[in-house]
Amino acid sequence: MSLFDARSWTLRGRIVALCAAVGVLLGALGVFAALTAAANNRQVDDVLNRASPMRAAGETLNTALVDQETGIRGFAITGEDRNLRPYETGLADQQREIARIQGLLKPGDDEIRNALATVQARAETWRADVAEPIIRTVREQGPSAGRGLVEASDTTEFDAVRQSVAEMQSHIQVLRAASAVAARDSSRTLVYIEIAAAVIIVLTGAFLLFLLDRLVSRPITDLADQVRRVAAGDYDRHIVSEGGSSDLVALANDVDRMRQQIASELTEVRDARSHIEWVNAQLKNQAEELTRSNRDLEQFAYVASHDLQEPLRKVASFCQLLQRRYAGQMDERADQYIGFAVDGAQRMQRLINDLLAFSRIGRLTSGFTEVDLNKILADAKSQLEARAGEDAEITWPEMPTVEGEEPLLTTLFINLIGNSLKFRRPDVPPVVRITVERDGGEWQINVRDNGIGIEAEFADKVFVIFQRLHARDAYEGTGIGLAIVKKIVEYHGGRVWLDVDVPEGASIYFTLPVLPGTDDPEQQHDGAREVVDA
Repeated sequence: MSLFDARSWTLRGRIVALCAAVGVLLGALGVFAALTAAANNRQVDDVLNRASPMRAAGETLNTALVDQETGIRGFAITGEDRNLRPYETGLADQQREIARIQGLLKPGDDEIRNALATVQARAETWRADVAEPIIRTVREQGPSAGRGLVEASDTTEFDAVRQSVAEMQSHIQVLRAASAVAARDSSRTLVYIEIAAAVIIVLTGAFLLFLLDRLVSRPITDLADQVRRVAAGDYDRHIVSEGGSSDLVALANDVDRMRQQIASELTEVRDARSHIEWVNAQLKNQAEELTRSNRDLEQFAYVASHDLQEPLRKVASFCQLLQRRYAGQMDERADQYIGFAVDGAQRMQRLINDLLAFSRIGRLTSGFTEVDLNKILADAKSQLEARAGEDAEITWPEMPTVEGEEPLLTTLFINLIGNSLKFRRPDVPPVVRITVERDGGEWQINVRDNGIGIEAEFADKVFVIFQRLHARDAYEGTGIGLAIVKKIVEYHGGRVWLDVDVPEGASIYFTLPVLPGTDDPEQQHDGAREVVDA
């Protein structure tokens, strides 16, 4: 570990220690602030809910005592009971306010409690020495005697009462002032605590920002700049972290290892791309060569089959002439040889014609048009009437309209239906059913019969040119019909396959693309149209 790494770890420890110390200090300040706030609440409560109500009660008590003294004087002068009502009311107010003050007192309010007791005692003394004697004298001797008694008495005792109320009020004021001062002091203390906490937080934040800038921000900025240069294409540039914590150094090393791996893989990719480009060029050349070769082969097949037509026709004609003219004039073996020559020439003509038709598919084109498959099947019916016989049954539902070449599609159905008619079972009327259903963007058409069928092992072989599954003396043909079917279907962008999961007969599927906007045809069996029903 480098010196800077060691220092980085030391700074980390200091950050952790600083955060812990700040946390403890702020926690202590929080506890002290909570205690101070509770004390402040008590002191404010003393001012608002004790001292002030007691002071107001003392003022009301003083008023009640004055009302008593005023009522006594009025009653003494007039002798009327209604003038005694202030005395009675003041006496009731006195008792109520004294009880109110006593209810607000707490342990420790001894001076106020003693002053209140003094007020009660002096008020009782005044009533016993002054008020009650005057009331009795007025009621017994009349107002004149009461006035004389009032004039003879002095105000010393009542002044003492008022003086005791004033002393009690002064003690209440002392309590109120002390509570107010304490509340102000606790509020000031709370402000100091808040200021201290704010200063601590600001200083701690500034120090942490400094450390983060030193350990994180600057190294990350430098590392990001190096990564951007590598991302811009400078894959050979080494990524290092010259400052910051060991985590950033480790991160820089990991990123550099990733850069090295990417650079290595990029080199491999470039080499592979060069190789692939070379292979693609070779494949392109081979594809062009293969296309040229196929074109030449098709041209050769066409020319060969076309050029062989005339000499083969001449050979077949003369062989037939020999057969007609000299039949029976030579021995039996000569007639047999001539028959072999005629048969071979005829089979050669059929083979050349089929090969010529196969080579023309996709090479000689009239262009795609919209073709109604119902019309195609009707045309196929007319061409297969002789082969179908009187007992054949061929049905299909409403067929769609597709895009293609009408002659080729006609040949397609003629070959498929013709195969079904040719490979019929003995003594069983042939039945050929054509169905269609839509599968996404293509029509899936099925041609199924009740003939001898095709074994599953020959599912791929039947579509290969010149492949026969039966001897020539059993079934006629050149073995090119299904190869023509496959080439026509693929030329129209479809595919063809043999369904081997049928209990009897043969079932061949092929697809044709759907015209845009074409709806599904009606595929109900009740709506099927019988094309050939002999």
